[in-house]
Amino acid sequence: MSASRIVLVACAAALALSACNRDREKAAPDAPSAAPGAAATVAEAGAPLAYESGTPYATVSLKLPPTLKSQPDLHATLYADAVRDLRQFVEGAQADRTEAGTEPGMPPYEKTIELQPAAETGKLFSLKRVDYDFTGGAHGNSLFAGVLWDKALKRQITVADLFRKGADGRALDQALCAAINAAKKDRSPDAEPVSLEGAQWSCPRALQTPFVLTPGTVPGKAGGLTFLIGPYQVGPYAEGPYEIVVPQSVFRALIAPAYAEEFAGAPIKSGDARPQQG
Repeated sequence: MSASRIVLVACAAALALSACNRDREKAAPDAPSAAPGAAATVAEAGAPLAYESGTPYATVSLKLPPTLKSQPDLHATLYADAVRDLRQFVEGAQADRTEAGTEPGMPPYEKTIELQPAAETGKLFSLKRVDYDFTGGAHGNSLFAGVLWDKALKRQITVADLFRKGADGRALDQALCAAINAAKKDRSPDAEPVSLEGAQWSCPRALQTPFVLTPGTVPGKAGGLTFLIGPYQVGPYAEGPYEIVVPQSVFRALIAPAYAEEFAGAPIKSGDARPQQG
């Protein structure tokens, strides 16, 4: 092959490689956040604590607490999942407002996700997640969730893991309902009380309600659980959300043996009313 022919082939290869690299650079921002290897990628990128994006259709943001850096596997998973949720929200907002049209002067849709630190024990790491969504109307809506992480097993655990199999939660239901009514009365003396079998509003079942660990008087132990009650659940929207603390003494017998030693003492945080003692 002649020297000029070799030069032409080399140039063509270089141009092709450059084009491929440009394509990858354009595709990277839109790559699925939860793709295989996402955890390692996020950790290597410096474990981001925030994310934000905006279009004419929606603005979104994510805020994570610095304490999450102590659990890099959980950090990577939560970041990837939240960014995926935010991107899906932006895509949905564009489709919704393009198809239905936009009212004059209506601001972009909005979604924020914030994770806040709760209590931590020797085995468990707990976070509160708050999602705020605005898609028009008089006000936005807030949703609450709890994140409970087993630090040794490096996985999130659920109610089924924390409590004994077949645990009877009736005593915990009653304690939670009593604490909700105490909080409602503290907030508004005229507030209508709720019951487990209420018609318009009722007390939620404890084992079906999101919660986080509550700091306790014994170092390194949880003194109880803080249940996260959203607007509309136990009263009109104007009452707002509630954080209801139930001491560990009320439900200690229900805790699975693997996690029983993570609870001790009394709560040092009272939530929206003084905790109901068992």
